[in-house]
Amino acid sequence: MAASANDPHAGAPISRLVAEVAAQCPGERITLGEMAEAFGDRAFGLLTLLLCLPGLLPGMSAVFGLPMLILGVQMGLGYRQPKLPAFIARQSIRRTDLLRLTPGSSTRVSRAIARIERWVRPRPGVFTGAFADRVVGWLTAYSALMLILPGPGTNGPPAFGTIVMALGVVENDSKVVGLGMALTILGNLFATVVLVALVWFGLEAIGYLF
Repeated sequence: MAASANDPHAGAPISRLVAEVAAQCPGERITLGEMAEAFGDRAFGLLTLLLCLPGLLPGMSAVFGLPMLILGVQMGLGYRQPKLPAFIARQSIRRTDLLRLTPGSSTRVSRAIARIERWVRPRPGVFTGAFADRVVGWLTAYSALMLILPGPGTNGPPAFGTIVMALGVVENDSKVVGLGMALTILGNLFATVVLVALVWFGLEAIGYLF
């Protein structure tokens, strides 16, 4: 979703935008509601990115899946900015964790983001229009469902694809959004096949026993 012309953060790289938001919210913890307001027109991509990163960690994905599902549905419905329910908006992350994404932290995450920012850049195209934003939203919602549902090895592929897709959305990079869409579709197909197979084997086992 391209940032509007009156967005003060338009064109700013991810690391700088995160640093500015952290400076605006000096408390020990920063709520999702505060970030949604501060990120402006880029809130969908940045919040999806922040919520999806824990999806790569076992046991953490279900916690962040519901907020991500809500974001995806709203984006799929054409919302320009997130409208988070109060119980979601009150959820928070530590300010120190957010600052780990900025260059001054010299962490592996910040160095990885710095390398990504050299490659990802504003490149408007077919995957950065209004229709593409809706497709991104529904793909994000489906990924969130895959993160919420338990299954061995089913979290990583959808989460990784959605992270790439969110990076492209934040930077208005059509090529990266397109790549992320492809990875997300493949990741979700893999997760769906695994989950369906688990259900099938479970039903077969129940039928065999009883």
